[in-house]
Amino acid sequence: MSLPLVEPSLDLLREGRVLIDVRAPVEFAQGALPGAVNLPLMDDEERHLVGIEYKQAGQQAAIALGERLVSGGIKAARVAAWRRLLEAHPDAVIYCFRGGLRSQVAQQWLAEAGITRPRIRGGWKAMRQALCTRVDAAAGQPLLVVGGLTGCAKTSLIHALDCGLDLEGCARHKGSAFGRHPLAAPSQIDFEHAMGRRLLDLPGPVVVEDESRHIGAANVPLAFWRGMEQAPRVRVEMSLDWRLAQIHKDYIDDLWEIYRHHFGDWLGWALMRKQLATALGRLRKRLGSARLARLQRLQALAFREHEAGNRQAHEAWLAPLLTEYYDPMYRHQLQKHDDQRFLHVGDWESCLAVAREWSAEAARRGDARTATPA
Repeated sequence: MSLPLVEPSLDLLREGRVLIDVRAPVEFAQGALPGAVNLPLMDDEERHLVGIEYKQAGQQAAIALGERLVSGGIKAARVAAWRRLLEAHPDAVIYCFRGGLRSQVAQQWLAEAGITRPRIRGGWKAMRQALCTRVDAAAGQPLLVVGGLTGCAKTSLIHALDCGLDLEGCARHKGSAFGRHPLAAPSQIDFEHAMGRRLLDLPGPVVVEDESRHIGAANVPLAFWRGMEQAPRVRVEMSLDWRLAQIHKDYIDDLWEIYRHHFGDWLGWALMRKQLATALGRLRKRLGSARLARLQRLQALAFREHEAGNRQAHEAWLAPLLTEYYDPMYRHQLQKHDDQRFLHVGDWESCLAVAREWSAEAARRGDARTATPA
């Protein structure tokens, strides 16, 4: 039987097609394609045993072992899982690591059940190469970087733009000592894939937040990072009171909603307190023991006041966190890069307006370059 193939086109991702990843769970956890659902042909232990057999006795012996391990009720259950997904998403496409044996076996079993679906030629590897190429190519697009002190709502500005790329969102981390997300961070591969997926919708200008190359556990791909370093910038400047309200929202209100939603009131509260206390403790080297001890006392008091209904008590430790830690660190970075030229320095609204104007002008220039003579 001839089993259908589709090319490893990024249009599959643009169209939002559901992808059936038949690799083992351990492979899926290391990095998957956007929109993929892991319905493995073999679980981790079965894959491990088949791999040993392949090394010791060759491919045919490994295939034979796989057929013995995944047979009978196990095979029926895995085919049933694929069928259920295909009933909900009849245009789904199958892939494995290289688009080879495992995805072919899945196709064959589905065909025996009366369902024909294609697999991706080259599988995960080919699609990943295409996504990474898209990220690298974006370094050559018009880039604008939005900078500013902590609490200037730079991420909100990025979200207000049609051409914004939220690198912190892709990394599931706010890019600071207190920026860890309650849920597990994506793998480096998944971070790059999230970047690539967003960039599929951004063929022209791109606006990003000023970041170090490291965002939590993720590293911005080198070509894109170099593009950011050369890009023009705008800098948001807001009052301390305004910024304090913003980080209260980010570090307390929004964080609490995430913890409460995923873990419930009691455990969520305990985990949130632990995260913020641990994050503060990591600043000992920069703050010094005396200042850290003072902030730790203020933080503990704020949590007690919060439990009594006074949420604003956190400002007692958040304000010195801004003025004694974040602000000096950012100004030091500015001094190290005093050759950077800013297109504009101003408040949040004016920086948003400038970013929109820059984006529109960059798009017009791009359209003019690609226009063909009549």
